[in-house]
Amino acid sequence: MHATEPVLSWIAVATILWIFAALFALVGLGGRAGRWTLAAGGVACMIGAATGLVQGGSAVVQLATLGGFHVHFSLDEAALWLILWAALPASCAAALGGSGRGGSDRWTFGAALGLLGALGVFGLRDGIALLIAWEAMSLGGALMLLADGDDAEGGIAGLFMLALLEVGAVALLLALSALGTGGPGFAAVAERFQNIGFWPAMLLGLLFIVGTGAKLGLLPFYEWFPNVYGRASGSSGALLSGLFLNAAWFVLARALLDWAPGGAVAMTLGIVLLALGAVSAILAILFALQESDWRRLLGYSTAENAGLAVVALGAALVFRAQAQAQLAALAFLVGLIHLGGHALAKGTLLFTADGVRSAAGSYAIEPSGLLRRAPLTLGLGAVFAGMSLAAMPPTIGFVSEWYLFQTIFHDFALHGQGPRIALALAGAGVALTAALALATFVKLLGVGLLGRGEGAAPAARYRLAVLINGLSVPGLAVVLVWLLPLLAANSWPEGIVHAAPAMVHGALLVPLSAGFAFISPAMLMLVGPLLSLPALFAVWLAVGRRGLRRAPLWSGGLPVAPRTATTSLAFSNAMRVFYGFVYRPTNDTRRDYASQRYFVRALRFGYTQSSIFTPLLFKPAVSLVERAAHAFRRLQSGFLNDYIAIVGLLLLAVFAAVFFY
Repeated sequence: MHATEPVLSWIAVATILWIFAALFALVGLGGRAGRWTLAAGGVACMIGAATGLVQGGSAVVQLATLGGFHVHFSLDEAALWLILWAALPASCAAALGGSGRGGSDRWTFGAALGLLGALGVFGLRDGIALLIAWEAMSLGGALMLLADGDDAEGGIAGLFMLALLEVGAVALLLALSALGTGGPGFAAVAERFQNIGFWPAMLLGLLFIVGTGAKLGLLPFYEWFPNVYGRASGSSGALLSGLFLNAAWFVLARALLDWAPGGAVAMTLGIVLLALGAVSAILAILFALQESDWRRLLGYSTAENAGLAVVALGAALVFRAQAQAQLAALAFLVGLIHLGGHALAKGTLLFTADGVRSAAGSYAIEPSGLLRRAPLTLGLGAVFAGMSLAAMPPTIGFVSEWYLFQTIFHDFALHGQGPRIALALAGAGVALTAALALATFVKLLGVGLLGRGEGAAPAARYRLAVLINGLSVPGLAVVLVWLLPLLAANSWPEGIVHAAPAMVHGALLVPLSAGFAFISPAMLMLVGPLLSLPALFAVWLAVGRRGLRRAPLWSGGLPVAPRTATTSLAFSNAMRVFYGFVYRPTNDTRRDYASQRYFVRALRFGYTQSSIFTPLLFKPAVSLVERAAHAFRRLQSGFLNDYIAIVGLLLLAVFAAVFFY
């Protein structure tokens, strides 16, 4: 028996289970039976990914032959890594299901279709099959969204998402069509890509960036994230932020690091990715800080973390352009680590958001007191996840961003001022993003989970999902020293066979050299609680001597009500004013009067931030399409002779094109 057969066997089990879940949904059994079948498939996928990492990937197998078109499938170590850490929240999301407002059958079918598509994107090795899987992943996400929000706003958000994703799909179609479908492993695609001129290679690289950037949320595409996440359930968001996002980054990394040429092409594309990733991350986290809805904030955060992963990929291309193979591999591995940890942390907080809704009745970020009512589940899971997304030790988010900074600090190995300046500016962008992310998640957890809110604790199923995924966040950081060497068997990029083992030095994580820098997440896990003991002892001593003293709330010397609390806007308003040139904020104050206008019955206050690209790019595009549709609607005359004439003219045009070609 081939060593890789167990990997493909588990993946085949997952595929079959997901197909059965889709069939259950079609016959009206997409409720509990369909969801648990989906979850079982996720567990099988997770086992297969873990087995494959240990055994060294999977062999290339031919799935089918259709009219001379061969469909091949294989999962390398990088794909297995991204699948493994996203499969855990995906399994929990499948078990929890969507909101159910638009029908559980529709949600289960959409989730099954999206999961099958994501698996195909990771493993299919043929251009046409890859595009089909890409479209299935997009359509599955749209169906989940429609099932979660069966109303006009949800439909508009879903159509807006699909329209932008189709822009990306067309870009991928053009790029893969120009390169050909290729053979097993895309060998022919890589050979053709590397043997074309500079400008054609740049054009193809930009097409891949646009194609995958629509799903990754690179500017300007990140503006569909808050609307879609704001209408979706936490389960749908966990799939979009996990497997689907990881699959898009994997396609971009494979296209630019494995297929594309090096040299000037890699350098130029790398600088483009550094700029796009850094600016996208900054803008996304700036707008996340101002959100007052759990899901919309986490949607922006997803775009921010995708931007950081793209910065790592851009650094890999810059190092590759100057033949720094190990540093290029280091940057690529940093992207893998970051996306793996992000899938776990983001899934945890999206399940927390659903738990908040189950207890408080809405997704609003407002004082709820939920942390007090569920300290051992939300208190551990959600706080660890928030710490990770804020890059605080000892979580995996801290490890990945520490690695990203250390990679950028290797700019001294580059020749020329241009690449060094590009990396330095990207590093400054990453630092600003990290600071804003810290403020954002202090706000989310501090305002959203603390306070004096009354009511029941979140439903037990959400607390369990939060606990399982949340504990995995620091857990991955601790076991990373044993897992990183397993990635050395990945066939690309060049230098990974030496870089992956060199990132570990005993129990330390190092950026290729222990003399440059090092950290130990396991040591941080042990030392952190010990360092808190003196402070806890001092608090205990003070309370024991003087007793617990309660004082009135202080607010700049002004009298305030005892129940006054910090709101979402109050926390972030200073940044809203400081970055007003980005937000362009608007305030709306309305007064409701009694019978006379002298007596105010209610005062209503609202505030918004203006999108950057929607009024400049997307609304004009929508208006153009509407005008074109209005002009062409004259073709729908209702007369058969007119339709026959139109078909005849189209046939003549086709014949003329074929003849002259």
